[in-house]
Amino acid sequence: MAYNLLSGPVLLLALSAALLYCVLPRDSRRSKLPLPPGPRKLPIIGNLMDIHGKRIWEACMDWSRNYNSDIIHLNLGGTSFVVLSSLETTEDLLEKRGSIYSDRPAFPMYDLMDWTFILGLRSQRRLFNQHLNINASHSFKPQERAAAHSLLRRLLQTPDDYLQHLHLLPADTIIPATYGLDIQPLDDPYVHLAERTFHYINLAVSGRFLVDFLPFLRYIPEWVPGTEFQKIARETRKLSRDLRNVPFEATKRQMVSGTSRPSFTANCLRDLETGKRYYDETTVKEVAAVMYAAGVDTTANVLATFFLAMLANPRAQKKAQAEIDATISQGCLPDFDDALPYVDALVKEVLRWAPVLPFGIPHLVQVEDEYRGYRIPANSTVVGNSWSVAILHDEKVYPDPFTFKPERFLLEAKPNPSVPDPQAAFGFGRRVCPGKHLASSTLWITIASVLAVFEITKKVGEDGAVIEPLYEWEHRIVSAPVPFECDIRPRSESAARLVRSTSGEV
Repeated sequence: MAYNLLSGPVLLLALSAALLYCVLPRDSRRSKLPLPPGPRKLPIIGNLMDIHGKRIWEACMDWSRNYNSDIIHLNLGGTSFVVLSSLETTEDLLEKRGSIYSDRPAFPMYDLMDWTFILGLRSQRRLFNQHLNINASHSFKPQERAAAHSLLRRLLQTPDDYLQHLHLLPADTIIPATYGLDIQPLDDPYVHLAERTFHYINLAVSGRFLVDFLPFLRYIPEWVPGTEFQKIARETRKLSRDLRNVPFEATKRQMVSGTSRPSFTANCLRDLETGKRYYDETTVKEVAAVMYAAGVDTTANVLATFFLAMLANPRAQKKAQAEIDATISQGCLPDFDDALPYVDALVKEVLRWAPVLPFGIPHLVQVEDEYRGYRIPANSTVVGNSWSVAILHDEKVYPDPFTFKPERFLLEAKPNPSVPDPQAAFGFGRRVCPGKHLASSTLWITIASVLAVFEITKKVGEDGAVIEPLYEWEHRIVSAPVPFECDIRPRSESAARLVRSTSGEV
């Protein structure tokens, strides 16, 4: 669904206000340093038209090439926007200068939708890191393993519904771990709630609504033409409340009845009962909601990319399966302790080939900064372009970057230390995805298990012709492949029996 950002009475009001802003006197002590290079900025609206209706990460990648610069500047209706397109610039600013680049920008549309809690405050990040750091994440592995095996059984029963199954898998891990709640194999209300949440979050992707660049528009009533965003915001506020409250209150009811299981929510609430903590119940509720909603959508989309990658490079699938067959005992499935370097490389390549967060998580620089002779204005929004040719698709770092090639991470069948791990897929600096350790282990056990027992090939139509996938991704804040068909079959009858044997697991 598309919305026209720049039309009607709202546009006239926006132009008038922006013009007034331009002619009012401002601080004459502004630094004389130039801004980073970027496309020519139109009066008042700046570069809004340059990004309207485009994949902003691809547009910024092109500008980075055209200006031969890994740092570019945009003006989006008065908002200073800085895009970093190399690992060096993201590390220099978002990592080494993280003390001034770790705030979150204001997103008026998210505020109107009552979604600002997903952007993460410092108290939320601390609680996230306490329960989702690399050591704490080990406690989730039994549930991750069980969820991967449940996926295998679903793929065996109804392989054509694989996309639906992929969205159920992360929920099968995250919802029990977050709330101690079980999910239903079909039409689970918690899964539907998470999916609807991300549908609307993706509607509010940066650049879609003019109110994000001209915040005063939030005060324009819904009946004024051109304010479709007000209707969307009104419709989604209840969804936001349900996302936070419905599973949270279910856990609290179980705690009262004595039937709750160990989970993030139950553990945090019990800690609150025993003494003063740095967080309160609202923080627990909001962190749980982010774990629940964000984890379901992002993990499912990475797994969909894995299936697409197996169609793009069947040879990689064969090599991974050969390694599994040579390493794993017959009648067993891969487990976390198994050494599978090619599978490790394949998982890394899935993250690099099509990053699930192509435009990274936005940062806000609190004060004016200087970098490489350029001025970065205070209160600029700063993002690392994960998709960029200079980060995860840099030909110098990753030769032939748009080809799916796990071998790039190996040297003589061992990890190649000279090739960077594609951690940029999880964001940068202090605003990196706090669930990256859980996500990484879930992806690994799932991909290894699927490769052990299934063959993924291109679908053949009734006319005998091979159905070629598009190898395209939807324009969303969380990237997802355009839906595609594929053929998923057990590698052998013994593989099918192995999948069925997991049904008795606890």
